Amino acid sequence: MTAIKAYAAYDAETPLKPFSFERKEIGAQQVQIEILYSGVCHSDIHTAKGDWGPAIYPLVPGHEIVGKITAVGSGVTKFKVGELAGVGCFVDSCRTCHSCKAGDEQLCDEGMTGTYNSYERGTKTPTYGGYSTSITVDEDYTLHISDKLELSGVAPLLCAGITTYSPLRYLKVGKGHKVGVLGLGGLGHMAVKFAASFGAEVTMLSHSPSKEADAKKLGAHRFALTSDPEVMKSLANEFDVILNTVSADHDYNAYLNLLNTNGTMIVVGIPSTPAVIPAATLVMKRRSIMGSLIGGIAETQEMLDYCAEHNITSDVEVINMDYINEAYERMNKSDVKYRFVIDMASLKQ
Repeated sequence: MTAIKAYAAYDAETPLKPFSFERKEIGAQQVQIEILYSGVCHSDIHTAKGDWGPAIYPLVPGHEIVGKITAVGSGVTKFKVGELAGVGCFVDSCRTCHSCKAGDEQLCDEGMTGTYNSYERGTKTPTYGGYSTSITVDEDYTLHISDKLELSGVAPLLCAGITTYSPLRYLKVGKGHKVGVLGLGGLGHMAVKFAASFGAEVTMLSHSPSKEADAKKLGAHRFALTSDPEVMKSLANEFDVILNTVSADHDYNAYLNLLNTNGTMIVVGIPSTPAVIPAATLVMKRRSIMGSLIGGIAETQEMLDYCAEHNITSDVEVINMDYINEAYERMNKSDVKYRFVIDMASLKQ
């Protein structure tokens, strides 16, 4: 067993604090990764607070992990000691269902094994995530990381990056498409970067005029103030795709009406209240709504390789591990541009 330092939520109410646990000895098909950086996702907060159902406490969040391989099992063929590696939102799946065989392990019929707040398959051993000094993962669920990019900016690609990359690729977004991005946060800023990189005309949709300068700096061609009724009226039937990253309750219909004939709204944010959508809003213009959940291992590797080739990273604020509770408070106020990333060296001191 390997002793690990970490930070954990011990319950839904109290702040995260130091935690120690042991990881099993490395298996034949596993790699051991010294964690260098761990991104901080809104999912970490929701899960720690029990917003999405009962959590497995103590809970060690973190599913945007970048580090260096320190050991490999006897059967490992894809990685070597000393190489950079990444771990995203899941560390296993059933491997036999239609989704897994198609490379969509995140949509596993039996449910993917989360990097945290899950149990290792067939056991009652909890999975502990990236707010820790080391993690051991099957090589088939581990990702290659390029040394061309700043590693702190790479970490959020493992969730925020693939969450926005995957649906844009699924819809084959590119030159000639008009894309609206709703919400400029951890997800939204990556959506702008990817859609612009793919050649689409990108419009940032935001109720906050203060976001305009940043949106254009990130690559948006236009900015639309959604709190202005005249602006919204002028955008009717405008977009081929709207990537909706908003997790707060909002009126989907106002934005569905901005879609052109055959337009699609991609939903990646999960508000707490179910949406009410009149069928006519969809039927009269043959519009669609689709949801999307991260991506499979192969597509996530594709995304990482694309980012290395095109010099794309997340905009981050690097913090020490002991700042995590303040970071959560700031995230709840949308006070970060646009992702906190923990320097895990601060936990090893």
